Amino acid sequence: MSASRSAMDTLIRPTYTLWWREIVRFYRQRSRIVGALATPILFWILLGSGFAESFRANGAPDGVGYAEYFYPGAMTMVVLFTAIFSTISVIEDRKEGFLQAVLVAPVARSTVVLGKILGGATLALGQALLLLAAAPLVGLDLGVGDFLAVTLILAIIAFGLTTLGFLIAWRMDSTQGFHAIMNLVLIPMWLLSGAFFPAAGASGWLKLLMALNPLTYGMAALRRCLYPAGVAVGPDVPGLGFALVVTIGFAVVAFMIARAQASRPLDPGLA
Repeated sequence: MSASRSAMDTLIRPTYTLWWREIVRFYRQRSRIVGALATPILFWILLGSGFAESFRANGAPDGVGYAEYFYPGAMTMVVLFTAIFSTISVIEDRKEGFLQAVLVAPVARSTVVLGKILGGATLALGQALLLLAAAPLVGLDLGVGDFLAVTLILAIIAFGLTTLGFLIAWRMDSTQGFHAIMNLVLIPMWLLSGAFFPAAGASGWLKLLMALNPLTYGMAALRRCLYPAGVAVGPDVPGLGFALVVTIGFAVVAFMIARAQASRPLDPGLA
């Protein structure tokens, strides 16, 4: 009984507290909700309409327009934007002294990392599921199994991207610098994931970059589950099993690096 209570006090309760703090903090700032959800939807509508008559995914049957092809990319963009907005709180917490207070508390550093990342990942997943509700608009009739599979994949992608955002934010001392690095790293990751254009039509060096991009495999898994019949998938998209292994591996490795980074003393220049 004492061992379970000790685990509750040192692991579960701190993680839950930090997770819940991220949720409450996000929904108190409505501008973050609008920015994270409205921008990808606007991109999806405008680009889907603009390329409707001029784009056809390589290998996809006739009738598959850009709105349908770009739909998984729009969901991933929601996850990406929410991950960016949520991990900014790491920098804000450091400036306000909250992060330093948490780090000196008698809890494992891993709980701090896990609580912050789970909070951001939960927000990203919730926002993406709102867009998933628009699936009938692109002719998708998802069964319960398909919906659960898509939700699971989105959750893994959200965890990986939020962890990557945490890694970057942990070493930053300003939100301006954070945004600059995020635009340099995460936006190109999204563009080169197959969300915006298929790898089949890209030049050789772009294909190589897309193959090295871990988000490519999260996007591939998402497409495989959204379009189980192969519609809007294309011959260049990796298989579901391999895509899942890479996506999960990326999320796990990123978390291990984040935990190791948080275990080191905080840089006095950032404190």
